[in-house]
Amino acid sequence: MPPEGRGLTEACFRGLGSPARARRAAQEGENKLEGGKVNGRKIAVSVAMLTLLAIVAAACGGNDAGGVTNDALKNLSGDLVADGSSTVGPITSAVAEEFQRAGATGVKISVGISGTGGGFKKFCSDQASDRTDISDASRPIKDEEKALCAKNGVEYLELEVATDGLSVMVNPRNNFVEYLTLAELNKIWAPGSRVNNWSQVRAGFPDKPLKLYGAGTDSGTFDYFTDEINGEEGASRSDYTASEDDNVLVQGIAGDANALGYFGYAYYVQNTSKLKLIGIVPEGGRPPGVKPSESTINDGSYKPLSRPLFIYVSKAAIAKPQVKAFIDYYFENVNELLSSVGYIPLHESDFTASKQAWSSASA
Repeated sequence: MPPEGRGLTEACFRGLGSPARARRAAQEGENKLEGGKVNGRKIAVSVAMLTLLAIVAAACGGNDAGGVTNDALKNLSGDLVADGSSTVGPITSAVAEEFQRAGATGVKISVGISGTGGGFKKFCSDQASDRTDISDASRPIKDEEKALCAKNGVEYLELEVATDGLSVMVNPRNNFVEYLTLAELNKIWAPGSRVNNWSQVRAGFPDKPLKLYGAGTDSGTFDYFTDEINGEEGASRSDYTASEDDNVLVQGIAGDANALGYFGYAYYVQNTSKLKLIGIVPEGGRPPGVKPSESTINDGSYKPLSRPLFIYVSKAAIAKPQVKAFIDYYFENVNELLSSVGYIPLHESDFTASKQAWSSASA
């Protein structure tokens, strides 16, 4: 166990008590761990920090929700495969880390990041051996994806697990952009847009090249952004640096003084020194608009780019004891994990409804 883990474990035994309180102690410390890996890929959202919190939770006696016991977890085995959104992936990875730390070491868990659309292609595959158990999604399933699942006999359960604010960034060296209006964003990102210089965006902006970074077409973030900004899902100019991996976008914007890009809020939270967050002026609003934060995303004032995040679980997978136990564990622990990495818990009523839907389906 690393020194940080030993210190926090000792703190737990000195009287912090529950894993939840131990986690808060960890959050208050100077734990600046970077990265973490899922299937060998670095994820900027601090899965490593969550692993440390998981060690503390395990040292303090497992989860404090009381639904999944450590003894039950130790008896689990088999595979669990998730894939999909790069926004939701770190949440699932974090829960997976803690799930195994709590005792489920016999379960082999794989969490891929192929984008929401790429995840649904695997989830609904016509080859049963290729199907995933869980599909992480930063948007609801599309009609054509529903049709693919129906064609291949894949029944599923949709579960909301968190809230996110799709965030617009520039490089910290940019000293002239503090906000953009929805009309300006549309001007930049609309299909066929020829805007390639900041001076074309707004009178008074300098004559500097505009370099764009954004989600790839298999990303739910791409679908959501294009729908809200351009009025049609999938409608976007194509001459920009695109990736389903938000880490690529973070590095691109961080290294380019003339950059503009977008991705989920949690990736900004983990890279605040490398990125500059800008305000969004909603329709009928006034400058400087609203920047995403835990409070503005939660209260709905950050609009129209606040969005729910989902996991989809196949009904065939629910029959697997390791999958059922994992989703039970997900709901027992996810809210504590979210705030430590920049995601926003659902409103209590929405979370209760989602958890109840899972309980009913898995009973």
